Amino acid sequence: MSRSSAENHIERSKKQNQDRGYMEHLKHTGLVSESVPDVRVLVIYTGGTIGMMRNEKGVLVPKANAFVKKLRNYPHIHDREYADKRFGPMGPLVLPINRTDNKRVICTVLEYTPLCDSSDMTMDGWIRIANDIKQSYEYFDGFVVLHGTDTLTYTASALSFMLESLGKIVILTGSQLSIFDSRSDGLDNFLTSLMIAGNYNIPEVCVYFGTKLMRGNRTSKLSTNAFEAFHSPNYPPLAKANIKIDVDYRSIFRPCTIEKFHTYASLNRNVGMLRIFPSITMELVRVFLQPPIEGVVLQSYGAGNVPMNREDLFKELEAATKRGIVIVNITQCSTGCVSASYESGKLLEEAGVISGADMTPEAALTKLAYVLSRQDWDVATKREMMQTNLRGELTGGRPQSLDDLDLVEAVARSLRTSSAAELEELGSILFPAMLNAAVKNHDIAKLEALKVYGANISQQNADGRTVLHVACCEGDVNIVRRLLRNGASIHIKDRFNRTPLTDAIEFDHHEIIQILMQCGAHLHENAYMIGERMCLAATTGNVKRLKSYHLAKGDLSQKDFSGRTPLHLAALHGKLEAMKFLLECGVDTECFDATGRSPYDFAEISGSPEAMSLLSSSSSKNNKRQ
Repeated sequence: MSRSSAENHIERSKKQNQDRGYMEHLKHTGLVSESVPDVRVLVIYTGGTIGMMRNEKGVLVPKANAFVKKLRNYPHIHDREYADKRFGPMGPLVLPINRTDNKRVICTVLEYTPLCDSSDMTMDGWIRIANDIKQSYEYFDGFVVLHGTDTLTYTASALSFMLESLGKIVILTGSQLSIFDSRSDGLDNFLTSLMIAGNYNIPEVCVYFGTKLMRGNRTSKLSTNAFEAFHSPNYPPLAKANIKIDVDYRSIFRPCTIEKFHTYASLNRNVGMLRIFPSITMELVRVFLQPPIEGVVLQSYGAGNVPMNREDLFKELEAATKRGIVIVNITQCSTGCVSASYESGKLLEEAGVISGADMTPEAALTKLAYVLSRQDWDVATKREMMQTNLRGELTGGRPQSLDDLDLVEAVARSLRTSSAAELEELGSILFPAMLNAAVKNHDIAKLEALKVYGANISQQNADGRTVLHVACCEGDVNIVRRLLRNGASIHIKDRFNRTPLTDAIEFDHHEIIQILMQCGAHLHENAYMIGERMCLAATTGNVKRLKSYHLAKGDLSQKDFSGRTPLHLAALHGKLEAMKFLLECGVDTECFDATGRSPYDFAEISGSPEAMSLLSSSSSKNNKRQ
């Protein structure tokens, strides 16, 4: 799909958000009974078996612009009656809702042209997907990438490194059989991916297949014909989808920097894999290590071994590392890791070959392409980064288990509960309460101790609120910073559709708003509803609230449902300080409401000469600039 086509999808999404704002307005007036909040998921359809159709010869082939059209006829995927009433017949896909769902998932599908067979996927394809996610990031709550299975884990691994400070979920999925076949794994894979992307806060690039949600850079393709086609050999699943979707929140890798989401869409293509095999020739190794190669994933035997009697091999590898080539050693085995336990592993280390620990081949190669492309890192830093756990791709320590939760276990013993499920449920009750108490008491030490005990910093309480919501209400900047550095999510919405940024705005904590914006927080509600709130602030002369919205990148010229802007209301009610602030921010003075009146007309109606003078002066300045 061309860049202009992708931009058209985003523009349509903006319009749909405005439509959603109007629907919210109707709900409040009692004209619409829908009470379930909706979430937006962008589906990037790159190609693959999942969307193929059979031709007249019974062979599966991709067919352009047919995927969404045909899915509209599937009641499992599209609630046609609801979607047609709300968006019209050409609107987005809308998942049907049942009594157990607390959100309605609305899907916009971005189909690539031409559709790409997974074996044809290249680094350019990875960059394209990353850029499309970047462009649409603020308009969607989650992302699902439909992809062929053969190279799916390469794409997932690459995206995990390219999408930096990721705060929303990205799921790659596909199928072994077409979703349109009578018997297919595609329907379950697609539907479950959409449900997880819309309802769960897992800020990682993931792979969903079969019944498991796995970390993308920990997965490999296991089978060409089984529905459980992928596995995560050295890391447990992030979630399991059976009758209930069970998420292991302790296993999630969260960004722990005060930094806004961004993409690093540059990859070093001079990387490759060299697999050791019996009687491998020196000529082959020497040729492989010649320019333009800059990085090599060395797949060695077992725990990282190569033939001990091949001095020529060690010398060639050492010469290559001295020339600046980064060589990363991983095992050929599907599970386990490399180490220097054996003499040959130690000799490789002495030759300058670095350990890839338990990385998959896909993760090691794509990480190497990412690390070597970083112009801000020297060779020593690049070698260090290849051995550093950047996105959860390698084991950097023993993962925490329920056995470590001493605090919960102490309470569990007093209540005579012992099962893993009971312990987990107890933790889900105790930890949010204790985290909230620590925030209320401004107790950073207690926050840190609770995390050590196994508390999930982004765990939601019964109302869907997290400890970061509470901290943004309380206004303690140090607590907010500490939570963010511990991986607290800025995008979680509570049952009232409020994010931490919403709370910071409504309590006018300006420094906290700025910190959240640095981390990539954004106004998520529809423009009309935000316009209503800003107009209310202008009506009461609440300059502090207007500044809160300004710091949060709110459009201070945004209209409410009647077409009035904050400047209209400030002029009508004679709130001169609010008018001065709005004019200093460069709001539009020549805008008209639904009755055709401008802010100046409102100032005349109110009989305020000061307001009229401010507007006249501002208009004169604007005319001079023009």
